[in-house]
Amino acid sequence: MERLMAKNFGSIRREQTSCVFDSEFWIIEAMRHFSSMFNGLARSFSMRRGKNSSNGDGREAAETMAKDAKKHDMILRSSGFVNVDGSNNLASVCSKRGRKGVNQDCAIVWEGFGCQADMLFCGIFDGHGPWGHFVAKKVRESMPSSLLCNWQETLAQTSLDPDLESDKKHQRFHIWKHSYLKTCAAVDRELEQYRKIDSFYSGTTALTIVRQGDIIYVANVGDSRAVLATNSDDGNLVPVQLTVDFKPNLPQESERIIQCQGRVFCMHDEPGVHRVWLPNEESPGLAMSRAFGDYCIKDYGLISVPEVTQRHITNKDQFVVLATDGVWDVVSNQEAIQIVSSTPDKAKAAKRLVEFAACAWKKKRKGIAVDDISAICLFFHSSHHEVSLVTTSK
Repeated sequence: MERLMAKNFGSIRREQTSCVFDSEFWIIEAMRHFSSMFNGLARSFSMRRGKNSSNGDGREAAETMAKDAKKHDMILRSSGFVNVDGSNNLASVCSKRGRKGVNQDCAIVWEGFGCQADMLFCGIFDGHGPWGHFVAKKVRESMPSSLLCNWQETLAQTSLDPDLESDKKHQRFHIWKHSYLKTCAAVDRELEQYRKIDSFYSGTTALTIVRQGDIIYVANVGDSRAVLATNSDDGNLVPVQLTVDFKPNLPQESERIIQCQGRVFCMHDEPGVHRVWLPNEESPGLAMSRAFGDYCIKDYGLISVPEVTQRHITNKDQFVVLATDGVWDVVSNQEAIQIVSSTPDKAKAAKRLVEFAACAWKKKRKGIAVDDISAICLFFHSSHHEVSLVTTSK
């Protein structure tokens, strides 16, 4: 199985080199090779087990790719950084436990996502509730493989017309959006049925990015945030917020919750902090309007539907910061990109941002327990050229 994956991955890398002057041809051919490879893996599982379900086999093939990527140090799940030879990406990751107990944040970076040299997946997850740390890790484990499987299935059902440039870009976005919608629905269903974790009063947010060539696809469930750092026309580095913080008091969110008989209001000792409540109980009091899990209130307006957007990366775009609300509650978008851009060693950028946020909590939120603080800094134009995956203690 591993030899089959290595063979196909090698062929994709060779075609990328030979088609460097025709990027559109490379993208289409890489997609076709990936689809063929993925289907081949799925068929091998099917023949070995005698199954007829291509979806189940496809998911198992995706999980096999994840295991292979982990074995070859292509996946980072803890604080540290990852940078692979031949890739422009460098990802710095840091997570710090707050003062509320166990760290319920977690993250992942997968370089060469789906055995494609030009793809990367990264995500950050913020758990809450008694089982929140387990829920966050479960979603982190399930989402990449499920997304890969759904992307391949959608890709196989879609034909890209090489003569229609605008249509191709639209279709690629539609493919990823459709794949993300299917993935998030499936992950939430599986989580509800997973008896080893009690997610009735526990859940997690999920903010993920797929980079494919010079396009990033962003999917957000919850109140974590992605902020892009780009150079303006006058040469200054400015922030561009790529996501919406899905708080219960947003008009479209509160309207949905109220229509579903849920309630949105602030506690007297927390002015300005809007929470979601059951119709006749003072619980659970969620501070976000979208999340995985939290089945106690899923019938009352809480959803796990992601907002999916895309962004074309240019030479002006330098990096993107993905962070949990432990950062954004005390650090502005402008402060965040200034901290990251001024860090001499890119590999330590996330750690520096997290440490700055931890100090800001003590200054700005006196008397309030420090939240878990986590960040991923994904640099688009890395100057590093070695194979590196380094983990550090939290």
